[in-house]
Amino acid sequence: MASGAEITSKEYITHHLTNWSVGEGFWTVHVDTLGWSILMGLVFLFSFRAVAKKANAGVPTKWQCAVEMLVEFIDSTVKNTFHGKSAVIAPLALTIFVWVLLMNLLDLIPVDFIPYAAQMIGASMGYDPHHVYMKIVPTTDLNMTIALALGVFILMIYYSIKIKGVGGFIKELTTQPFNTPWLYWFNFILEVVALLAKPLSLALRLFGNLYAGELIFILIAMTGIYQIFGLHFVWAAFHLLVIPLQAFIFTILTVVYLSMAHEKH
Repeated sequence: MASGAEITSKEYITHHLTNWSVGEGFWTVHVDTLGWSILMGLVFLFSFRAVAKKANAGVPTKWQCAVEMLVEFIDSTVKNTFHGKSAVIAPLALTIFVWVLLMNLLDLIPVDFIPYAAQMIGASMGYDPHHVYMKIVPTTDLNMTIALALGVFILMIYYSIKIKGVGGFIKELTTQPFNTPWLYWFNFILEVVALLAKPLSLALRLFGNLYAGELIFILIAMTGIYQIFGLHFVWAAFHLLVIPLQAFIFTILTVVYLSMAHEKH
């Protein structure tokens, strides 16, 4: 996106942090978030499927080795963390980790490349370039992280009811920490707040870390890539640690929460 005399710093930042939206109010759809997240999901599915189809017990390719190491890592993590019995949890954890990791990795693409390309395409179609938006990191969109966390929350409720029954789940919400009938209402408030805090913390943690990282990349880009290349490289190198760490934290907390849902009291 053009900067300098054409737009102010505030406009530059705002443009980069604005989603390509369609609709109004509650029915607003962030097209870029949906598009890039679906694309990363397809990259995950087709790349892992290709490895599975071509896998051999002889001399594996480097990509096959990488995938096998990743699968074994997630499998061992689930075995050490999840204390219930379910054939779904390990594949779910692998899917969440790889998908979130791929979405986070988009943060390493220079902040002006894709938005500028989108502007040029929009201009060629007769649109005002300053009103063409393309925010490519889905996990910097709170709607995306809340959607992921909401999926985890639904699974938590589902397994809690499946393992403990409706009565057992309600009893869990009302009889602890104070197993006294006249304090059941107080227990219910505490437990519901704690239950809702789990998906909320999942969503906000992932969003906050990636949004802050993207914002710093934008601030560095405003100073000029040649003058500040060293700082940009240092931040990108540091972000290489943040990106997989946030994907792992989201995955491990998902497994922990689902493990808690499988516990019988």
